[in-house]
Amino acid sequence: MLNAQRVHFLVMSAVFFLDKKGKPLLSRNYRGDVPMSAVETFPVLLMEAEDETSVVPPCFTKDGINYIYLSHNDLYILALSRNNTNVMETLLFLHRLVEVLTGYLKELAEESIRDNFVVVYELLDEVMDYGFPQTTETRILKEYITQKNRIFQLISATGIKPPGIGASPKPPVAVTNAVSWRSEGIKYSKNEAFLDVIESVNMLCSPSGQVLKSEILGRVAMKSYLSGMPELRLGLNDRVIFDHVSNTGAASPAPLGNKKPIEMEDVKFHQCVRLSRFESDRTISFIPPDGEFELMSYRLNTNVKPLIWVDCKINKHENSRIEIVARLRAQFKPRSTANDVQIIIPVPEDADSPKIKLAGAVFSKAKWKPELSAIVWKMKHLGGGKELVLQAELGLPAVSGDENQAKRPIQVKFSIPYFTTSGIQVRYLKIVESKLLYQSWPWVRYITQSGDYAIRVNT
Repeated sequence: MLNAQRVHFLVMSAVFFLDKKGKPLLSRNYRGDVPMSAVETFPVLLMEAEDETSVVPPCFTKDGINYIYLSHNDLYILALSRNNTNVMETLLFLHRLVEVLTGYLKELAEESIRDNFVVVYELLDEVMDYGFPQTTETRILKEYITQKNRIFQLISATGIKPPGIGASPKPPVAVTNAVSWRSEGIKYSKNEAFLDVIESVNMLCSPSGQVLKSEILGRVAMKSYLSGMPELRLGLNDRVIFDHVSNTGAASPAPLGNKKPIEMEDVKFHQCVRLSRFESDRTISFIPPDGEFELMSYRLNTNVKPLIWVDCKINKHENSRIEIVARLRAQFKPRSTANDVQIIIPVPEDADSPKIKLAGAVFSKAKWKPELSAIVWKMKHLGGGKELVLQAELGLPAVSGDENQAKRPIQVKFSIPYFTTSGIQVRYLKIVESKLLYQSWPWVRYITQSGDYAIRVNT
């Protein structure tokens, strides 16, 4: 999220929307210090970069002009600037602009830009002023950039007022208020806040079970259905140590007992979080936006024991068939249950005539998917400590096929509710509304799910 207090070094001269060939569809020149013809250089710079390297950078500089862009569907969204611009802030703004336009147009593409160029121009005028970002909250923008607003513009131009049209709408207070992400006057009959701690496990294992690399990508998502302007305070367990959040040198809380600390890295907060208070006493205090939003995200670069392990052996019988024996073991506590488990076992593209057996697994099923060149093994529920076995035999008329097919790793997908791999816990979630003084209900849920989770095959 963009915070108006953090964009002092973010100044853009112009924003362009280009098609895949680099032809401009729509643009807005905010400062006039960059010639509009400069956009013609962008396709050339892009082609030169694609010819020179396989990884094309997100920015170029030519003749003192910075070209910063991102690709979305069949569009390039390009920002031009003459200043020593903060590239990451600019890319963040362009991503926020994509989110805003997607919220209005449902899908941001060349056709939707052409069909809705009037509202796109209106939004470009509101999200940025003289090259400085302003409001990028879709909920707030929708309160005064609406179809009715365009009707009032038509009235002011023609002097004709249709029946049933009242006074001209005014921008919401949130546009000029310090709390730009939330409007005043929000009311609910039942005041609830739902908080989800979601962790995705990225892992690569060798055939012998050794973890080659692993990390946890976590996020705290919220759904806020609260009246008024409430203040929320979130407290995490004392094992959590925040790292790389600020440069203030604030001391981290010491872990309790002999428990291993949880060292969070790359922590990012929503703009509603009061960073000054967090830096002083590590309290996460905030006035939430209305509805759904991501409160924070983090990364844990730590060694994680495989939650679901698959020992798979593939034996080839030349010019005849291939045999697969896969042993699955759920290596988490029996009190937890994994949902929607999928084990995707790769097989050669020319394999056929599958025969699959499942030992002691009446609640699971497996199918050969020729379009994926894989056997997909599914379990609706998998209890902790369970062990299952899959045996498969497939015909192999041409062993001399692509040998790389057998080298593809096994992909594992799952979701474990009421469980976090890192050990993070919410100690409290307090809701205070000093004016309305209503009763509220905070709810907390934990989910661990697979990210890029792969196990190499023993052949």
